[in-house]
Amino acid sequence: MKYSNAGGHCTLGSGEVCRILGISRDTLYAYVSRGLVRTAADPNDARRSLYDRRDIDTLMARQSRGRSRRSVAESTIHWGEPVLRSNITRIADGQFSYRGQNAVTLAQTQTLEDIAKLLARVSCKPLDKTTAIEPARNPRPYNRIITMMTDQVTSPESGDGRPRAGKIMRLTAMSAAGVNRETDAPIHQSLANAWSTDPRAADLIRRALVLCADHELNASAYAARVAASAGASLPAALLAGLATLSGNLHGGITAQCRDWMDDIDRIKASGNSVPIGTNTPPGFGHPLYPEGDPRTKALVQASGISEFWKQRIAQIHQTTGQHPSLDFALAHLERCLKMPVGSGLGIFAVGRTVGWIAHIFEQRETGRLIRPRAVVDDQVTA
Repeated sequence: MKYSNAGGHCTLGSGEVCRILGISRDTLYAYVSRGLVRTAADPNDARRSLYDRRDIDTLMARQSRGRSRRSVAESTIHWGEPVLRSNITRIADGQFSYRGQNAVTLAQTQTLEDIAKLLARVSCKPLDKTTAIEPARNPRPYNRIITMMTDQVTSPESGDGRPRAGKIMRLTAMSAAGVNRETDAPIHQSLANAWSTDPRAADLIRRALVLCADHELNASAYAARVAASAGASLPAALLAGLATLSGNLHGGITAQCRDWMDDIDRIKASGNSVPIGTNTPPGFGHPLYPEGDPRTKALVQASGISEFWKQRIAQIHQTTGQHPSLDFALAHLERCLKMPVGSGLGIFAVGRTVGWIAHIFEQRETGRLIRPRAVVDDQVTA
C-alpha cells in the first residue's frame, strides 16, 4: 500500500527487507499487496520503493513467535503467501503487470492476441474458414463456452501444445459470440459484431479482454494449474478454470452486479428514492486493491459513466470503504453497450483463457504435482 512518507518511516530498501526477513522479493511484493507492508516512493528515485520499518518489525516479531503448521496452511490457502512461483503476472503497489509490463498501459493499444503472445507464447491466428462448431443453442456466452470446452476434452484431436491452445482460443471466442463459422476478424471485433451496435464496442471490449487476461494466482488460475500438474489435457485444465470462474465468489459476481445495477435503475425509474444501505453490494471491494481496482478505473474512464452512478459509487465508498471491482466494470460495459445478458462474464472467460493457458504451460514446465496436505482439527465433536 503506497502512502505519504511524511512521517519518515519508509526507510528500508527491498534488498534490506528481504535480508532481514529472510524472504524473496516475490513474498515481499505479496506482503505489500495484502496490506501487510506499507511503501512510499523513494524521494531520490521515483522508480524505487521504500518500505515501512514498523511493518517489518511487526513481521519479525511474528516470525520470532513461530507459526503452527495449521496456521501456515490456513494463511497459504486464504489470501496467503505465494505457494507457487510464477513469472506471468505481478500485483504490487495498486497496479498489476504482465511479464513486467503495466497491464493498464498495454490495454490502451494491445489486443488479446498480442497478450497471448506475451503471456503464453501462443499465436492466435484466425482458423481455416471451414472450421465450424455446433450451432449455439444456449443464450448465455459462458454456457456456450463451457459446452464447447467439454467437447474439446473428449475430442480425439491430437496435439496438446501451443498450436492447439491458439485454436482453442479462437473456438472460445466463436462460442462466446454465438457464431459457428470462423472469420478473419480479431477476437474483440468478432464479439462486438455479435453483441452490440454501439460504435465504441470493439475498442471497449478489446480493452476489457486485455485487462481480464490474467490476475496472478486467483482461484480459477490455481484450479487450472492443479489440473495441469496432474497431467490433465489442455482443454481439461481449461475446463477446470472455467468451472471455477462460474462461482459466485469469482466471475459469478459479474452477473450479481448486473442484477443489482438493474434493480437500482428500476427503483430510480419508478420515482422512489434509492436506499444506500450499509452492506457492500456485489461488485465492490478487492483485497489486493484497497485504494481501488486499476482495471475498473481504466474501463470506467474509457467508457464513461453517468453522474448518478458516479454519485452512487462515492456514496458506497463513504459508507463501506469499498471501491468498485472488475465485476462492476464488466457489468457496466454490458449495460452501457446494450450487450446480451451474460456478456460481461463472457468477456471475463474469453480474456482469462489466455492467462489459464499461460499458467498451464508454466506449471507443466515445473514437472511437479500440486498436492497440499490437510490439517485435521485437534478436537472433533460428535
